[in-house]
This record gives sequence, structure tokens and C-alpha cells, in this order.
Amino acid sequence: MLQVQALAFYLISSGDHVDIATVFESIRPRYPEFKDQVALITGSSRGIGKGIALRLSREGMKIVVHGINQQEIDTTTQEFQSLGVETISVNANFSVAEDVERLFKTTLDHFGRLDLLVNNAADLFRYHFFDPNAEKRLDVQLAVNIRAPYILAMRAAEIMRASKRGTIINISSVGGFRAHWEGLPYDMTKGAIDAMTRAMALDLAQEGIRINAIAPGAIDVERVPPANPEQMREIAKRLPIPRFGTTLEIGAAVAFLASEDASYITGQVIYVDGGLTTQLSPPGTPV
Repeated sequence: MLQVQALAFYLISSGDHVDIATVFESIRPRYPEFKDQVALITGSSRGIGKGIALRLSREGMKIVVHGINQQEIDTTTQEFQSLGVETISVNANFSVAEDVERLFKTTLDHFGRLDLLVNNAADLFRYHFFDPNAEKRLDVQLAVNIRAPYILAMRAAEIMRASKRGTIINISSVGGFRAHWEGLPYDMTKGAIDAMTRAMALDLAQEGIRINAIAPGAIDVERVPPANPEQMREIAKRLPIPRFGTTLEIGAAVAFLASEDASYITGQVIYVDGGLTTQLSPPGTPV
């Protein structure tokens, strides 16, 4: 059932006509404790963040939709509100320090609480080590991929301490563990996110706040330019589970880690990658 849900959501993301209400209703809620809780998911106007937000909203959470493209933000917010989800939206550019603070303040001003922070937004650009613009692009990725999640986590922890409960989930990458070709500085920033997850988990464990990370592998999301289907099929053949993962499968992992079922899990990086990081080499090409 989950694969059917995920495929339908991918079709929505890629522009094909699928009723998002049908997808929403097909998701089976599992965590009643989420009802009326507030989730801030950065980068949730599209892609993995949108899949996470859709799953959490089906569990009864109130959602803060964040992005940097106003049209995408408006479209996603309208879709969620049409489903009866209590939603607000914020356009914030994480390369601007003031925008990070504004996003958090807007969340608290509207909802007055925060139960779950999902640090999903990231600058995904990868480039060759000797790129002449490497230093300039490094500054952007340090701001967006490390500084913003760090500041948001610190602000969230300040609020969560008062109630001695709350969850922070960082979206990392398999690149934080094993490098992509031409993976700098993206992989470096995701390795830092993994380290931040562990360090913060130790600092906040006795405050009742759990922090974990999810490292997606090859996930089927909308791409610009659109992905070549044949190329995607060839890539999928290299994976132990020979298909791309989906945004709703990442959403399912987030929901579990935020739930009471995961109450004894903190400081972990969970790989949702179809076995990618497990193998030494792709199928058929032994080392």
C-alpha cells in the first residue's frame, strides 16, 4: 500500500494529474499522540520535505510550510489547507541569518508551541573541487546546510525544555557517510549534520528532547530539468532494492522517529537508502 501511496505522490510532484486528497486519505495514521501537535518542516514546499509534511499532516499535526519559491509555497499551502490541515507558510532564505530567526518567530507567534522540528532544507549543489567559485558556494552551503539547522535546533530546544518533551529530526544524506563523486562541499556539510545530531542528542537527552537524523539514498523527487526515465531505471538497477525510494517513505521514517514508539532512540543516523550504503559495489560488479 505504501508504494502505491508514494507513487501517487510522486505523480503529483511531477505535474501529472492525481488528486492529492486521494493520496492523503490512503495514508493510514499510526500515531494518535500527534494530533494537534505542531511540526515545522524546513524545505517543505516541495520534494522530500513535502512528503514529510503530507505524512505528518495525515497524523493530525499542524504544519509550518517553508520554502524559498513563493509559487511553490502557495501551491503546497493551498493543497494542505484544502485537506483541512491547519497550515501556515513562511518564505525564508537560509543564506540570510535574519530569515532563520524570522521563520522560528513566525511559527511561535502563530501556534504558540513547537513539538517537532524537521531540518530538511539544504542547498544541494555539488561541484568539482577546483571550481573557481568554490569558496563562494561553500559560504552558502555552510549557512544553509549547517548554520540554519544548528540555530533552529537551538531555538527549538529552548522551547521544548519548558515541557521536557520534543523531537528534532535532521535530514542528512548517504553522502555524509560515503562520498559522492564531486560531492564537495555538500557531503562535508551532511557529515557535520551527523556529528551535530550526536552531540546535541547527548546535551539534551536529560531534558526530554530526542534528536535523530535520517539519511536518504536515491529518492524519487521532482527534478529540474525533469529526470530521464531510462537513466533512472539504470540507476535503480545498482541498488539492492532496485528502485528509487519515495518522499512518503522518508515521511514514514520521520513519523516513527518522532513517535512514542521511538522513545528510546536518540543520537542515531537512520539510513533510508534501499541498502545503498550496505554494499561494496553495485550488483553484478563485485570488487
